[in-house]
Amino acid sequence: MTRIIADISVSLDGFVTGPDPSPDNGLGTGGEALHTWAFSDDPDDRRVLREGTARSGAVVLGRHLFDIVDGPKGWDDTTGYGAGEVGKPAFVVVTSSPPESVRTANLDWTFVTTGLPDAVTAARERAEAASSDSGKDLDVILMGGGATVGSALDAGLVDALTLHLAPIVLGAGTPLFTGEAPRTLVQRSVISTSTATHLTYDVFR
Repeated sequence: MTRIIADISVSLDGFVTGPDPSPDNGLGTGGEALHTWAFSDDPDDRRVLREGTARSGAVVLGRHLFDIVDGPKGWDDTTGYGAGEVGKPAFVVVTSSPPESVRTANLDWTFVTTGLPDAVTAARERAEAASSDSGKDLDVILMGGGATVGSALDAGLVDALTLHLAPIVLGAGTPLFTGEAPRTLVQRSVISTSTATHLTYDVFR
């Protein structure tokens, strides 16, 4: 069964970027520290990354995050979604209009202009097709940014929430939670390392 899983790194004070994120400034001032765990040699961090990538049948992201990862300082063969891990999933971008060109054209990009629910539906279809091809259950991963994940939670589109809680305080940036809709979460797992606390919750709506 394909699930919709929101998976994102967050600071102790609830931000998923530092101040002033942009294609030239990545995750904002200080924001790169949110992803220290993804480059860690800690075996538990590596396992979290490996298992998360292995279950990814399709990945949803917003246009702002796409512009960062496709920008000149974005993903390459060594830095990117699951770099060095198994395979590459399909990527679905929520946007008002597709970009004129794509630098990371070696990846499977789909651009959906009719809203987040339609993007999630398209990603679910891709994940289910990948599940059928591979013979194992694969999920849709909502990787961000914060507004995309928050909107999906508010719209009741998310089955599970995985937070990689980084031991930093950013003070400002892009908040993950805006308080627009109540949510009931049931904690399913906690993995603590020196670089992050990896928390997984079921989301009830």
